[in-house]
Amino acid sequence: MKIRILLLITLLTSFLFANNQKKIIYLTPDISIPFWQIIAKGVKESSSTLSYDFEVFSADNSSKKELQNTIKAIKAKPAGIVISPTNSSNCVTVLKLIKKANIPVVIADVGTDSGEYLSYISSDNFEGAYQIGKHLSKFMKKNNISENSVGIIAIPQKRANGKLRTAGFMKALKEEGIKGADMRQQVDFSLKETYIHTKDLLSSYPDIKVIWLQGSDKYRGALKAIEESKREVHLLTFDAEPEFLELIPNGTIILAGMQQPFLIGEKAVKTLDAHLNEQEVQKNIQLDVLAVSRENIDEKLEQIKRNVLGIINEAK
Repeated sequence: MKIRILLLITLLTSFLFANNQKKIIYLTPDISIPFWQIIAKGVKESSSTLSYDFEVFSADNSSKKELQNTIKAIKAKPAGIVISPTNSSNCVTVLKLIKKANIPVVIADVGTDSGEYLSYISSDNFEGAYQIGKHLSKFMKKNNISENSVGIIAIPQKRANGKLRTAGFMKALKEEGIKGADMRQQVDFSLKETYIHTKDLLSSYPDIKVIWLQGSDKYRGALKAIEESKREVHLLTFDAEPEFLELIPNGTIILAGMQQPFLIGEKAVKTLDAHLNEQEVQKNIQLDVLAVSRENIDEKLEQIKRNVLGIINEAK
C-alpha cells in the first residue's frame, strides 16, 4: 500500500513538474503600454504554437516590482523566461537571480548593462534612429525649415536602447546640418508628462519646427500641446499605434520609425525553444526598424500590421 502511495506521489510530482517545464513567463516593464502588449502578444502566440503555457508579469514601470516578479517567476520553475527590463541597470540584478535558478532567459528589447543571458533580441535602435534623422532632414529641406531646430522627448537615457536612439538620430542631424534644440526625458510615460514636455520645449525654443517623440503611445499629448501653441510644428515618432495607419497618410504624423515588437516576442520564444531542444542559438539578434512615411506606407502595410501592430488575423 505504501509503495503504491509513493508511486502515485512520484507520478503526480513528475506530472506537475513537467507541466511547469512547458511554461514561458514574460517579464514586462509595463503591460499598459501598447509596445509591450504587442511583444507579449508575440510571446503568447509563439508559445501557443510551440505548445508552451504562457504567463505575463508586469512591473508597472517599477524596478522594485520587477524584482518581485522575477522571484515569483523563478518559483514557478518555467522552461524559460523572456524579459523586457524596466531599465538596463536593474536588469543586471534580475539576470543574476535567474542565472542562480538555472533558467534560460532571453532579453527582448531595452538591453542590460551586463550579465549572462541566452540571447538578446532587439531593434537596431541606432541605425533605425539614424535613418529617421536622414528622412527628417530631407523633409525639413524640402519644406524650407532646415534652419529651424528639433526638440526631443526621449525615453529614459539610462536604457541602452534610449542612448542608441539618441546617438543615431543626432548623428544624422549633425551630418545634415540640422540643429537639435533640447531634450526632455520621460519618467512616468503619461499623457500629461508628454504634454508638459512638449509645451515646455515649444515655449523655451521659439524656432522649433519639429518634435521627435522617442515612443509613440502618448503622441496625443504632444499633438495637443502643438495645437495649443498655434504654430506649425511637425511630429515624428519611434514606434507606432494603429491610428498611425491614418495619421501618417494625412500628415498628422510625418514619420515613424517602427520597431517590430510582435516579431521580437515571437523570435524570443523560438530562440528559447531551440535552446531547450539543444540547438545552437544566436547571442544577439537585431531586427530592422521601418522608416515609414506617407510615401511608403502602402507598400509596407502588410508587414506593419503583423510585425509592428500584432494584427495577425488580418495578416493571414
